[in-house]
Amino acid sequence: LKSKRIRKAGALDLLKELKNIPMTLELLQSTRIGMSVNAIRKQSTDEEVTSLAKSLIKSWKKLLDGPSTDKDPEEKKKDTAITSQNSPEAREESSSSGNVSSRKDETNARDTYVSSFPRAPSTSDSVRLKCREMLAAALRTGDDYIAIGADEEELGSQIEEDILLPIYQEIRNTDMKYKNRVRSRISNLKDAKNPNLRKNVLCGNIPPDLFARMTAEEMASDELKEMRKNLTKEAIREHQMAKTGGTQTDLFTCGKCKKKNCTYTQVQTRSADEPMTTFVVCNECGNRWKVYDTFLYSYFTHL
Repeated sequence: LKSKRIRKAGALDLLKELKNIPMTLELLQSTRIGMSVNAIRKQSTDEEVTSLAKSLIKSWKKLLDGPSTDKDPEEKKKDTAITSQNSPEAREESSSSGNVSSRKDETNARDTYVSSFPRAPSTSDSVRLKCREMLAAALRTGDDYIAIGADEEELGSQIEEDILLPIYQEIRNTDMKYKNRVRSRISNLKDAKNPNLRKNVLCGNIPPDLFARMTAEEMASDELKEMRKNLTKEAIREHQMAKTGGTQTDLFTCGKCKKKNCTYTQVQTRSADEPMTTFVVCNECGNRWKVYDTFLYSYFTHL
């Protein structure tokens, strides 16, 4: 209960500060603060928090609609109705009318986000609908979408649409190629070691159409990219050593076949003042291994 009160107080303080900030259309669009406030409104169960969030969204929506002159009678009636709904007396009288207002505000807030890109076309295909749901669920991993204020469901639909379009134009069905493409996006979005990919997709740094075309290498985390880079260097080095040959010796025992018929090559892989790395190949079974040993370095350099 104490943590709930703290969260409520924090949300209220934040919303009150936002209320005192003179908001402009440019600031609203550059920060996308409207989506964040809408996310708070949807997540909070506190009446005071949701009421203040609704009020902010409503006032900011007027900026998006542009400056207007005197309101017509219908708009005045709507404003009067919404104001009266936010009063404690009206909430006690009718909860149903409050729910209607909530749905309207939610639609308005979502429209603010969707206006930055066109909505994905709707579909009745059960496979596609399921894939859209799974992509949206993957985007919800780690709750980054709340802080960013992204519409994860619409974003998931956009990604699915951009995945399907080139495949469907070619083969006209949602076969394994389509499903594998969707699975790879979901797997990378949910990867706990690769949160930056998910954040970049949610923020729009990686647009849906680009994300739909990315390869596994492009989606990989920075750590995995570095690992692959090092493995590639290692493979090239070993390939070059295999071409140049080496020195045959019986000083090493193979860990697999336990025989001593080996060939070694020494390469300077670290700084010049450190021992060289000894690469050993078993001539019997082909097993390869590396040796980092100061004693061996001293022994070989004095042969």
